[in-house]
Amino acid sequence: MEHSKGEGVGLEDLSWIWLVLGGAAFLAGLIDAAVGGGGLIQVPALLLAFPQAPLADLFGTNKVASVVGTAAAARQYLRRIALPGALLATVATAAGLGSWFGASAVTHFPREWARPMVLVLLSLVAVYTFAKKDFGLQSRTAAWERADLGRATGIGLVIGFYDGFFGPGTGSFFIFAFVRLLRLDFLHASALAKVGNVATNVAAIAYFWGHAHIAWALGGWLALCNVLGSRVGSGLALRHGSGFVRKLFLVVVTVLIVRLSWEQLSPYLF
Repeated sequence: MEHSKGEGVGLEDLSWIWLVLGGAAFLAGLIDAAVGGGGLIQVPALLLAFPQAPLADLFGTNKVASVVGTAAAARQYLRRIALPGALLATVATAAGLGSWFGASAVTHFPREWARPMVLVLLSLVAVYTFAKKDFGLQSRTAAWERADLGRATGIGLVIGFYDGFFGPGTGSFFIFAFVRLLRLDFLHASALAKVGNVATNVAAIAYFWGHAHIAWALGGWLALCNVLGSRVGSGLALRHGSGFVRKLFLVVVTVLIVRLSWEQLSPYLF
């Protein structure tokens, strides 16, 4: 995937498709702001529009769009939801560091190795969340301790690395980990996940900037549409609370499982 920055395959040329990609970015921003998983929409749309473009170019351009929408969602959440500054800083730092190393690892390890493992993990997440009806619906009342920051650091590093290396389901993994390990409800976990996602996107952009051809104009247009969608998505989550976010979380995780299963099995079926 490493190539000179000038070898991109015409991501700026097909201006007629921008309207369609803008619609996809709006929907991606809406879903991503509430529970994560916007890449389910935005990345496939870019792959269909530019099938000949190097993957690094598409991922870099996608991150430009995602980071702006995610930052807007994070700002909207944090205006309404209180989280400790030390926790926010810890998650952001660890997630950014993990994402940088994950993006650099793409050139050394086949990404296909990640699919079976991610499929199993997502399936376990879905089963656990379905089985525990009250999972993520109770607000945390316990005081924050140093051990919580240690767990937050581990979550940020591991899931940040995953986002830089592979990506699908990052927001869902963040939310599940914050609910399970930090005892947050789904709404607070979603807010913290946005902070982690901003950091992973910034770190990935920094890496791809030197190793890919990012289409900045297209990325800017998608970012605008993504922000509009993110405002709608975060507004819905804040208005309807953790129960709504939990249901949407399960829908997105289920769709991720179906999509990854199809990618895994389709070579053997056709």
